[in-house]
Amino acid sequence: MELETVYLTYKQLLFSVAYRMLGSVSDAEDMLQDIFITLQKTDTGHVTNMKSYLVKMVTNRCLNYLNSASKQRETYIGEWLPEPQVTSSREDPMGRLVQDETISYAFLVLLQELSAVERAVFVLREVLGYDYEEVADMLQKTVANCRKIHSRAKSKINVSPNEEGDHVLGETEPLVEKFLQAVGTGDFNDFVHLLMEDAVMVSDGGGKVSAAIHPIYGKERIAAFFEGIQSKGALAGDWLTVMFNGQSGLILVKDQSPRMVILFELAASRQQSNHLYVIRNPDKLHQIYREL
Repeated sequence: MELETVYLTYKQLLFSVAYRMLGSVSDAEDMLQDIFITLQKTDTGHVTNMKSYLVKMVTNRCLNYLNSASKQRETYIGEWLPEPQVTSSREDPMGRLVQDETISYAFLVLLQELSAVERAVFVLREVLGYDYEEVADMLQKTVANCRKIHSRAKSKINVSPNEEGDHVLGETEPLVEKFLQAVGTGDFNDFVHLLMEDAVMVSDGGGKVSAAIHPIYGKERIAAFFEGIQSKGALAGDWLTVMFNGQSGLILVKDQSPRMVILFELAASRQQSNHLYVIRNPDKLHQIYREL
């Protein structure tokens, strides 16, 4: 199979694996580029299953990358959030094909709670459907070990990809609309009604801009947080509604520079939000803004 055909056939699959493993669009794209550069110099004539060969390659390279970057994560200031993926709008028929491969942001956050190896086993088994023998071969581990790792991973996040990942497009639009109304009027009461009583807000500033270092618990405290930063002008600017990981979210742009991304996770009832994610780390924001 020619390299161009391999690229076109497996690019989206490999990106989805790398993105789930790394939690970063830019890092996943760099990983793919590195893999296909390597393939140009590699004799693959002996490969009988190109898909498994490439999945094994990207998975193990992601594990190596995560192991080398673990100290950076440990010293990260405040909460670390993955980088959301800008996805196509519902009016784009071709975008639906990409959307079918999209992982919800809420589930991506859950995956980051797993260790690198747990994440690899979970993605290979739950997302790609490989049996334990194939997973063991890819990761150079025993079948019994992979079973234990998989069981531990499932118990940690306590949800399947289908349960958390198959959100309907536009489902978070009421939250987006109420938040925009609140920013415009200064009254966050209607927005607060769409939050669960025990809602949690997580902010990621990366130590480079001001952000809540610890999660904020409870809808009243979340409302107070937004009211407080609005009074200081932190919510002033142009708010753009964007599809992130298949759901409506918001990005604040001021002086032609991105300042904040807000994403919402819906509770099981699908009527209210139980988690809010606020990304303020400029490195992540500029990468997201380039995708718009």
